Amino acid sequence: MQTNEPIFSRTDSMKFFRTLNTRVNNYFKENNIQKTGNWKLYLKTIVMFAIFLTPYFFLIGMEMPFWVYLLLNVVIGIGMAGVGMNVMHDGNHGSYSNKQWLNKFMGGSIYILAGNVYNWQVQHNVLHHTYTNIPGHDEDLEAGRVLRFSKTAKWHRFHKFQHYYSVFLYGLLTFNWAITTDFMQMKRYLKRKLSYGEFKSPAIQWTTLVITKIIYFSIWLVIPMALGIAWWKVVLGFVVMHYTAGLILSVIFQLAHVIEDTVTPVPSEEGEMENTWAIHQLFTTVNFAPKNWLINYYTGGLNHQIEHHIFPNISHIHYNKIAEIVKQTAKECNLPYYEYKTMTAAIASHFRHLKELGQKPQLA
Repeated sequence: MQTNEPIFSRTDSMKFFRTLNTRVNNYFKENNIQKTGNWKLYLKTIVMFAIFLTPYFFLIGMEMPFWVYLLLNVVIGIGMAGVGMNVMHDGNHGSYSNKQWLNKFMGGSIYILAGNVYNWQVQHNVLHHTYTNIPGHDEDLEAGRVLRFSKTAKWHRFHKFQHYYSVFLYGLLTFNWAITTDFMQMKRYLKRKLSYGEFKSPAIQWTTLVITKIIYFSIWLVIPMALGIAWWKVVLGFVVMHYTAGLILSVIFQLAHVIEDTVTPVPSEEGEMENTWAIHQLFTTVNFAPKNWLINYYTGGLNHQIEHHIFPNISHIHYNKIAEIVKQTAKECNLPYYEYKTMTAAIASHFRHLKELGQKPQLA
């Protein structure tokens, strides 16, 4: 793995993005279609919410064997991740619809998924998409001391085993969102005055966070207990739901950026990057399982991360179509287009990469 990108001239960089942008825009014009979602996305929204919420109503309304109860919580977790990747994600990127109110409404689904719109938009839209794989800026590379996702991160002896224990920690992702992460992120982001769009007052943001957390925990913990489900079953189901969703989301996220082919470039002393933003995305992002219908459908196109990173305001339902345009244009400009044919190959590469990053750094 490299930590710096090969340098391309600004002229070559501008040529690539200008050519690519023109070709993608022409695709939508020639086919007379919008860049936002259509009936396919709206139907998928119904499907994902059905997977997410239908088991919940069975849980609170019916008596059932314990194993069925746990299985339904696994299904809820699968639906939770599905809503996040397919509905919330497009909504908060403004690509779900050409109607802004509908984007906000669908983006707001994050409140029943354990998250917060403000935090997510800053962490994902601003920090991750702008500073992809740049240590110290892209928070997706930060996992405290316990995991080492880049060669610039401090090494600890226990990192030698991270390719074994990491998968067990991945399941804690959304559980941490619900309990602690949102509060810590909001404090940090408001202090730095970060925002995606208009900066709202801290009082509004904190009030929104507290109220939505109360609603969230009422839906998933208080109501089931009030309806007579034993508290320990409710808590266990809550953990199972979150662990399922967290494991799915973490693995999908890692396969796009923390993998053998990608780089984690470091800015110069002047704070400048070697390549322009679009070229940078090609060196730091990977696609996987592009021809797998089920992966494409369920992950909300997050297996087409290259297309998503270069065109975050285009709905994921179009990524299959524009992928060939991006791939061909990159090839013409002698630029990389990293892609794993299967998800299995990408997972194997991720854990090999974790093993490499877990080795003790050699002194120069």
